[in-house]
Amino acid sequence: MNKFQELISQEKPVLVDFFAEWCGPCKMQAPILQDLKKNIGDAASIVKIDIDKNQAVAAQFGIRSVPTLMIFKNGEVKWKQSGVFQADELERLIKQNL
Repeated sequence: MNKFQELISQEKPVLVDFFAEWCGPCKMQAPILQDLKKNIGDAASIVKIDIDKNQAVAAQFGIRSVPTLMIFKNGEVKWKQSGVFQADELERLIKQNL
């Protein structure tokens, strides 16, 4: 939990992907996030959190469905939405929070 708090407290945006191994749409989101990372480079961090292995973190942020994506900056939630998102939409959201 402390490590997660450190991750989301960065000055640059942090995109967190709450996922589960058994989740079909989560498997679709993974390569999109890889493409996104290539596009944004070091401007933002991308972190994947397995809700089955990190239940306390998932509960803390009210994760009820997967995939759920959140953007944090300086420890604050800037955006949260469930579902699969395309790289260009996520890139736009990250740039809004630079």
